[in-house]
Amino acid sequence: MLLEGKKGLVLNVTNKNSIGWAIADQANLQGATVGVGAQNERLLEGVDKLLEGRERFDTFTIDFSFEEQYKILADAVAEKYGKLDFLVHSVGYAPREALQGRFIDTTLEQFQIAMNASAYSMVRLCQELEPLMNDDASIITLSYLGSTRAMKSYNVMGLCKAALEASVRYLSIDLGERGIRVNTVSPGPVNTISGRGVKGIMGMIDHVHDVAPLKRPYGQSEAAGAAMYLLSDLSKGVTGQILFVDSGYSIVAM
Repeated sequence: MLLEGKKGLVLNVTNKNSIGWAIADQANLQGATVGVGAQNERLLEGVDKLLEGRERFDTFTIDFSFEEQYKILADAVAEKYGKLDFLVHSVGYAPREALQGRFIDTTLEQFQIAMNASAYSMVRLCQELEPLMNDDASIITLSYLGSTRAMKSYNVMGLCKAALEASVRYLSIDLGERGIRVNTVSPGPVNTISGRGVKGIMGMIDHVHDVAPLKRPYGQSEAAGAAMYLLSDLSKGVTGQILFVDSGYSIVAM
């Protein structure tokens, strides 16, 4: 098994359709002990149901909107696991109003909320959890092609994902001296709670399925498979990269 004996976190999971859950599930099946995060106690109830009857799972809570919760998380992880072999940042949020209408109408408040939750949270997590990461550990986050291409209704999230991808490159330099690698998995549009916040998401999914070189559906399981490679020792020579998991859509011009 690729992750036998390893311990790591997947932050956060909302429900069974979350890409984060697909990654946590696969990591556990590959032998890892996985700490699964939920935003609050209400969402933790749903996560607990996903974990029923499963071994080598633990739960944590963190709302990335509150600065004090990062330290609380780190203390809880240190007490439970001691050290970590991997970290999965699976967070993206923007106020619904910022994903509607014109991007030019984004308010400062909307921008700050989205950027803090979707991009800075990755940096802040690495700050707080760096002392707990083993040498040669792996950190991944989730992005989307809207970081480099303008897509109607994606709006401010495109800027957040661009900042997130840039953060990955700079974090890979900071943490590389210890062999800790930092990478990005960039799936195509997927039917998740976060995805449904983007107007027309189902049409986007159908379009990618029709146009991408691989003429077949893809989704959470494909993203999780790519994550297993990046979390495992198979990817020890890879850092600061973006791995597209979109049936090849990202290479298509017309």
